[in-house]
Amino acid sequence: MYYFIVFLLLLVAQLLYFFIAKKFSIIDKPNERSSHTKPTIRGGGVVFVLAVILAWILGVATWPLALGILLVGIVSMVDDIRPLHQLPRISVHLLATGLLIYDISQGTSLGLWIPVLFFLLIGWTNLFNFMDGINGITVLYALVTLLTFYQLPALASDQELIVLVGISCLIFAWFNVRKKAKSFAGDVGSISMAMILGYLMIKLVFITQNPFYLFFFSLYGIDACMTIFIRLSKKENIFKPHRTHLYQYLVNEKGYSHLSVSISYAVLQLMINIIWLYGIGMEEIQWLAGLIFVGILIPVYFFLRRYAHPAKINLDPS
Repeated sequence: MYYFIVFLLLLVAQLLYFFIAKKFSIIDKPNERSSHTKPTIRGGGVVFVLAVILAWILGVATWPLALGILLVGIVSMVDDIRPLHQLPRISVHLLATGLLIYDISQGTSLGLWIPVLFFLLIGWTNLFNFMDGINGITVLYALVTLLTFYQLPALASDQELIVLVGISCLIFAWFNVRKKAKSFAGDVGSISMAMILGYLMIKLVFITQNPFYLFFFSLYGIDACMTIFIRLSKKENIFKPHRTHLYQYLVNEKGYSHLSVSISYAVLQLMINIIWLYGIGMEEIQWLAGLIFVGILIPVYFFLRRYAHPAKINLDPS
């Protein structure tokens, strides 16, 4: 009954946002770099922010987390409506990141890890945001990650938070995981979700002292990082919109549907998580298995990228 009431509250909030978005034309219109063809409501991912605020009200999320997610949610929503200058966005992201790291540091001394965590969390947030480009990919990947986190004893104290955010994902998925999406997550959705997942990941790594849990982000990580590497090698501006991620090539060049690619990313990541959790094991740091995994993942990625669009794989900028 408790979760049903939460579901209803978040569903009503989502529908209310859609009404407001239509009234004030918060619409994503397609352009030459878009993977969609019809105007679609932007910012539906605000329901992720509302889930964290609700979790704080119910006492299952801390105030630094709730405030941090609220801040990035507000600035991202404003940016979704009318693009902001980089300074206010970066300033708010740094402040929110500081709040999340402050929360994680309670009861422990992070010391020299603080600047590293700032870099990792900001980097992950931007990578996750870059990967939000086709129907279903963000919310399905988030659901897989949340489901995995829910299974871990190290995050037992965050299970209620994970469930509430998961419910918000299911609600948004109904409007996004379809051939013609009714709504996109927008920056408010992708950035807030990135920070939620990044927060849980950092807590997990510090509690367990096992960095290989980062492999739970491996598919997003390799597609985003390798795409940045390739674009830099071609002396491209990595901050300009583009359609050169592997998932974009698979959709736009090879003609696979949005949903088939999004589901593939989610299922493959789920399989990787299961292999690491129940096959290899996470009780100890498995260095050999980690090296083998990376040694397989990178060549497979480049093979798929060459398959998807051979002309774009040349790393020689000349």
